[in-house]
Amino acid sequence: MSLRWREPRRGTTVLRMGLMDKAKDLLNQHDDKVDQGLDKAGEAAKSRFAGHEDHIDGVVGKAKGATGDGDTTAPAPTEEQPPPPSA
Repeated sequence: MSLRWREPRRGTTVLRMGLMDKAKDLLNQHDDKVDQGLDKAGEAAKSRFAGHEDHIDGVVGKAKGATGDGDTTAPAPTEEQPPPPSA
């Protein structure tokens, strides 16, 4: 039995790029769901790989920042109130 090199089909690169573009669009449209899924995956990884919680949190945080609008599950930053004027 001999293995022969198969030539790539024409147009497959265009198909793959179209699929990647669609996937990116879906990730951007549903960023809140993606972030929730990353949180769940991170919690599952923490339960399986005890002692590596900091590493897992870092990876999950970077993944959230790389998708869509960034981390949508983080609490909104609070604006600091200016100090009251001194009398």
